[in-house]
Amino acid sequence: MSLLTLLLFLVGFFLLIKGADWMVEGAAALARKLKVSDLAIGLTIVSFGTSAPEFVVNIIASLQGNGGLAIGNILGSNIANVLLILGIAASIRPLVIQQNTIWKEIPLSLLSAIILGVLVNDRLMDGGVALLGRGDGIILISFFIIFMYYTFGLAQMGDMPVDTEEIKDMPVWKAIVFTVVGLAMLPIGGQLIVDGAIEIAELFGVSDAVIGIVIVGVGTSLPEVAASAVAAYKGRTDIAIGNAVGSNIFNIFWVLGISSMIKTIPFDETLNGDVLMTIFASLALFLSAFVGKARHVGRGEGVLFLLMYVTYIVVRLAFGPL
Repeated sequence: MSLLTLLLFLVGFFLLIKGADWMVEGAAALARKLKVSDLAIGLTIVSFGTSAPEFVVNIIASLQGNGGLAIGNILGSNIANVLLILGIAASIRPLVIQQNTIWKEIPLSLLSAIILGVLVNDRLMDGGVALLGRGDGIILISFFIIFMYYTFGLAQMGDMPVDTEEIKDMPVWKAIVFTVVGLAMLPIGGQLIVDGAIEIAELFGVSDAVIGIVIVGVGTSLPEVAASAVAAYKGRTDIAIGNAVGSNIFNIFWVLGISSMIKTIPFDETLNGDVLMTIFASLALFLSAFVGKARHVGRGEGVLFLLMYVTYIVVRLAFGPL
């Protein structure tokens, strides 16, 4: 792998993440100018924007026939969202978990991982070919619509925190420029990442899926890292939890749903251990609400999450499929 390829791979992450950031800033500012409510902006533009990196990488990977990278990206991102990101956030400040998050959103995140495990294991279930097909995509999108309906209802009742304080006020022309330039940067960055990931996989003799889990999944989660860490530092710990859990639900139901509807994604059954790890991460977050101080993820649990994540990555790289 040439130094230029590595540089372009890193540039791809910069373009992808900064592009998503600018797109959200511009679109949110433009929506506010058009008198769209902050609630609607937070639940649509901001929420969809944080999943834009995963979405763009998945669309490009699936269109190029790199199903392992597409699914690995989502699994790696979802595991990192809980064990790495919430581990960091909880280490900064103990996280308070709202009642609705404990009993509805975290279980829905857990359910999304279980549903994904069922949908991709056609061979184990009925002897078919292991893949995520268009029918599976429709199922995932259907769950996503239900989730959005629930979220809007909850937010309108004031029972769900929506992060809109970072929406910047800017002139219409500037908002349009930010939106257009941000959107243009996304596919360029995504293509550079996919091409770089394939070359790195070939260099080290590992599958695209492993690179998706270990590198791309973490890289596309960087917006959530920043958002959750800042929210925790400011004491807005409910936002930190909401960012991570909401992103996990978006990634499976929305990103994989749309990706598989565009093009069927073959599933490598050696990734079943990583699917189980995704399920375990959501289950660990749920159980942490009842360990120690009720409805809290304390610093001890945060450190434990980080240790579990590091152990998982080391074992995954050293010994292969779980």
